[in-house]
Amino acid sequence: MDNAKQNNGISLFALIAMVITSAIGAGIFDLPTTLARAATPGVTLLTWGITGVGIMALALSLKNLVLFKPELEGVSDYARAGFGDYVGFVSGWGYWLSAWLGNIAFATMMMSAVGYFFPSFESGNSWQAVLVASLLSWFLTWFVARGVESAAAINAVVTVCKLVPLAAFALMAAISFKFDVFTAHFWSNFIVNTAGQVNFSGLTFTGPGSFMEQMKGCLMAMMWVFVGIEGAAMLASRAKKKSDAGKATVIGLISLLVIYVFLTMLPYGYLPQSELVKMKSPAILYLFQSMTGTLGGAFIALGMIITIFGAWISWTILPSEATSLMTKQQILPSWFGVMNKNNAPANSLWLTQGFIQIFLISILFTDQAYTFAYSLCTSAIIVCYFLVGAYQMKLGMQEKKAGWVVEGLVALAFQLMAILLAGLTYLWLTTVLYAIGLIFYFRARKEYGYEVSNHEKIASVVLTLVAIGAIIALATGFITI
Repeated sequence: MDNAKQNNGISLFALIAMVITSAIGAGIFDLPTTLARAATPGVTLLTWGITGVGIMALALSLKNLVLFKPELEGVSDYARAGFGDYVGFVSGWGYWLSAWLGNIAFATMMMSAVGYFFPSFESGNSWQAVLVASLLSWFLTWFVARGVESAAAINAVVTVCKLVPLAAFALMAAISFKFDVFTAHFWSNFIVNTAGQVNFSGLTFTGPGSFMEQMKGCLMAMMWVFVGIEGAAMLASRAKKKSDAGKATVIGLISLLVIYVFLTMLPYGYLPQSELVKMKSPAILYLFQSMTGTLGGAFIALGMIITIFGAWISWTILPSEATSLMTKQQILPSWFGVMNKNNAPANSLWLTQGFIQIFLISILFTDQAYTFAYSLCTSAIIVCYFLVGAYQMKLGMQEKKAGWVVEGLVALAFQLMAILLAGLTYLWLTTVLYAIGLIFYFRARKEYGYEVSNHEKIASVVLTLVAIGAIIALATGFITI
């Protein structure tokens, strides 16, 4: 029985592929111009270094927890074991939110890539784009419902395919790289045009300011492209060897950091920053087109579609896996964890798809769908990552392991810095979705025969009031999206 389960589990390579594919989705294709609009090359590179240290601390924390606490499953279980059921629910529900909100961002960017061939899709949120994205989303949910392990195996193949166009872009960008262009405004500010400012989707950009302002502009976008590195940890219970989940997380993180630094820094040496910020979205597609011509653009557009498709598979698996784990931890009603004949959490999959469909329809009414979706996604996941770091630090103190304490502290401090600098508004908005989730938490408490403590009641009232405040702020224009 055990040998059969081991043979049918997810391999180390498939787990590494899950980490890379979950993270490399839509964000990387627009990242060069996103960062160029925020910071000069020097500050961007330095912020990559800071982000790399913070994310590596998180990856090492996840690796340690997978190995040292093999009985725990997923990020919500780490928060629950360290700080109680209520905090575990907050972490797990936030993870679920971040995963399916990320799918909205994927849908928007994939349709923009399709728009290279069919102009009616170019905006990413036309009715044609929303219709096709909706059909594809329902198909992926059906596909994953047929078996999570088989979907993960397909994902491993997609990972190899998606790296080819990114490698081609890196090669052409390296060939086209001009050192004098790269160093022209390495640290200093620049003027975009004679007026000193330019408008991007309603946002006025005047060129990078102080170091902290520039870093703030980079952080949310950089955090977004690392969302998904916990994919192997989330599937540890399905791995051939649970220790492989920890290895896959670290190997995947190092690979991602190298890829991201090269793909975002090379364009600074291809075009002056004042021109780079004006590049159409998705940036890598149109940069490659300018280097190689129309066929080159078509090659990257196809690569984008494959890349986002692979990430979409991963992020269709992860939210349902999160809710399934939460039912085992008895912090969500058992309905969420019901498995079908293919050992997939079908109820959770289809419910999540229903939420995705609602949000896909909503993007018809905004021109900021991609930015809004990935910012909400990143804000929600930062809460989960913060709690991973906190539990790692607590465990290190209990076990008297100084290295663990340092890793947990660095991971925790980085996530706190990121949310304070870049994501408080979006975190405030996510409290509305957290408040909705409390309904399911209280139902789970009743179903499993647990009492709701006074501390949980007070925390829920506070969270609900904050959520009501976010709705009022949005309705009155105090918060704009």
